[in-house]
Amino acid sequence: MTGTLYVVGTPIGNLGDLSPRAVEVLGTVDFIAAEDTRVTRKLLTHFGIQKPLLSYFEYNKRARGEVVLSRILAGESCALVSDAGMPAISDPGEDLVRQAHVQGIPVVAVPGPSAVTTALALSGMPTGRFTFEGFLSVNQKNRRAHLQEVASERRTMVFYEAPHKLLSTLKDMLAAFGDREIAIVRELTKIHEEVRRTTLSQAVEFYTNTPPRGEFVLVIGGAEPPKKETGTLEDALLLARAAVAEGKSTAAAAREAAAATGCRRQEIYRLLTAPDLKKAAVSPETEGGTSVD
Repeated sequence: MTGTLYVVGTPIGNLGDLSPRAVEVLGTVDFIAAEDTRVTRKLLTHFGIQKPLLSYFEYNKRARGEVVLSRILAGESCALVSDAGMPAISDPGEDLVRQAHVQGIPVVAVPGPSAVTTALALSGMPTGRFTFEGFLSVNQKNRRAHLQEVASERRTMVFYEAPHKLLSTLKDMLAAFGDREIAIVRELTKIHEEVRRTTLSQAVEFYTNTPPRGEFVLVIGGAEPPKKETGTLEDALLLARAAVAEGKSTAAAAREAAAATGCRRQEIYRLLTAPDLKKAAVSPETEGGTSVD
């Protein structure tokens, strides 16, 4: 009978955040696959749990993943844990979960803390729509290419960053995004937890003079929507006439002129099809009056 792979969220700082269900699962599985067995052993010791640990991390995930899955297929149950937070989120556990599904192994989530959502909740930034970008590359060229790729992203963006790379990343973000708002969230749920609401330029200045310490989550405002080109109704009519002269239909010409100027398409169309365009466009009659030569 096939066993089960449990994906267990662990605290991102405060050990009190480990859920009772997580404690129960960790205490009942046959073995635990951990990113760093030393970190996990401290957690288990705190809760009085004794279970066999198997290291599973980025550089051994293929070979060790086969071992984990074969044991589960043989009937054992396994808890997958990361150093902190939910496994498989910007984490090598992603590969193990995918392979488990491929092999028909039941995968059960035991939800726990997540630095992404916790930082968003503390940031004060728009959270209705957001994108998680994970860790940026240590390679400067690749890091800058990544930032340029998301420079026009209008949703709030969340990045992870290590202290030794923070200043370089902030400088590259300023160059790619301009001077946007940013919430720099540090040491979540720990004694020195901090949320710094600022701008990218001010952040660069601060961390140039203050060496960063701890683990960081960066929450950055999305790009402003592109501004529509605006113009007068007369401008719109000139554009529409030019489009008609090029052979476009009246409806298509009105639609293009409306998109370019922000004027109402129906009004442009009405003027284009009026019997006396000049009179309709630029010489509105005085209602109920008479003209005098």
